[in-house]
Amino acid sequence: MPRRKQAKRTTLKDFRSILRLTYEQGLSVRAVSERLKISKTTVSTYLFRAREAELICWPVPPSYESDKALERMLFRRLGRPPQDLSEPNWAHIAAELKRKGVTLTLLWQEYRESHPDGYGYTWFCQRFAAFQLKANPAFRHRFEAGAVMQTDYAGHTMALIDAKTGEVHQVQIFVAVLGASNLTFAYASFSQKLPDWIEGQCRALDFFGGVTKAIVCDNLKSAVAKALWFEPTLTLTYAAFAEHYDTTILPTRSRKPRDKGKVEGAVLIVERWILARLRNRRFFNLADINAAIMVLLDDLNSRPMRHIGKSRRELFDEIERSALAPLPAIPFEYSEWKSARVHPDYHIEVDKSFYSVPHSLIGQQVDVRLTHRVVEIFHNHMRIASHIRSSQRAGHITVNAHMPKAHQRYANVTPANLLTRAARIGTNTALMVERLMRNRPHPEQGFRSAFGILSLVRRYEGIRVEAACERALTINAISYSSITAILKSGLDRAPTPPEPTKPTPPHGNIRGGSYYQ
Repeated sequence: MPRRKQAKRTTLKDFRSILRLTYEQGLSVRAVSERLKISKTTVSTYLFRAREAELICWPVPPSYESDKALERMLFRRLGRPPQDLSEPNWAHIAAELKRKGVTLTLLWQEYRESHPDGYGYTWFCQRFAAFQLKANPAFRHRFEAGAVMQTDYAGHTMALIDAKTGEVHQVQIFVAVLGASNLTFAYASFSQKLPDWIEGQCRALDFFGGVTKAIVCDNLKSAVAKALWFEPTLTLTYAAFAEHYDTTILPTRSRKPRDKGKVEGAVLIVERWILARLRNRRFFNLADINAAIMVLLDDLNSRPMRHIGKSRRELFDEIERSALAPLPAIPFEYSEWKSARVHPDYHIEVDKSFYSVPHSLIGQQVDVRLTHRVVEIFHNHMRIASHIRSSQRAGHITVNAHMPKAHQRYANVTPANLLTRAARIGTNTALMVERLMRNRPHPEQGFRSAFGILSLVRRYEGIRVEAACERALTINAISYSSITAILKSGLDRAPTPPEPTKPTPPHGNIRGGSYYQ
């Protein structure tokens, strides 16, 4: 079917030509129509308008020399003629439109209430749009090579099917683009949370093979702690990422898509050229999705751009590859940063586990860096402790050096240690310590008495402590206070009394010695 030819739009220049050809050269409506390539109906309509305005001569009178006066005369009878030609205060209209719940229709209705003979709604909207273009002109960024990488998430998602349950999950599409060459990168991730966000940034830089001077990103809550325009505050993890790659993070303003216009356009291209082509395919794991995206991504970057005549890849190789800073030798290791306060037992709680710090920091606030394997603790930007990350909940990991000296003496106490120390004094001392721990429901309950006996060596000679323990064992006085009393009274120097033989009490169930003869 042949394409219908679009009608030519008439202008005031055409109207002046109609008047000149009609009243100066005397041509007919048909001749004027053929000469100007305008329909006869249009020529007749314009001549009728001119006669209504008593404009039947050429050249036109001086009062109609300006286009504005001629237009007012020509179209004053089209549609509803506005009698009140005063325009609204467009700056006030723009300010009112920012208020919650206020619409342009409401503002026009209020305008017509105060100006019953004012302009119509279509004119009102067109004039307000023109005012906005003048009041907020668009700034066209011109990026030099290697200056910026812009990143964002696409609005569209892709379906990922769980092969076991059949449940469908929607995966997010991360998009990055270089400012000068428009080289584009896309990557599918499970979410927009900080770990996936950081991974997308790292993969984009690896894909480009270098680092730009700045990275322009959206005000993602997990990456930007305070979205201030002049002094935005990044999360500690994102700041560590920027420091590792030696680049600058530039968050955009809220609800200002023009601040990252490059990636907004790249997102639209990715949605049309990649996601739309994959809409009918079924995926059961994330790796397959990213493999399919990478194939179409290579095709997109190799396709010549219409207004430039070169592909994104060619333009990147020509002007931007050499301008990128080299990637760091060591890949960025994802870590999370948290704050914690040191407990009275000189431990901090991290993910339901407890890690020790120097006891002098009790009550202080510290920063904690978490990786998959290590827990690092910082105070005033200095690392004060490092632990292997524990997978056991409610467990305590303690370093002896972090304890007060009084606690260190008890830190590694075991029954075996106490017996070894007691044996250095003597056999009877070791036997006394063993009896102290054995006579308790739990050995730990005898630790304090055992420490007391061992400490007597500092006041008395080891030989006396050994003799006191021997005497206490003979009389079955198994306690720290009994040994102390023996030493104070000097009974440890007295001969040990022989243990008396106790006669067997008579009893009906005892056979006696004669039974075995």
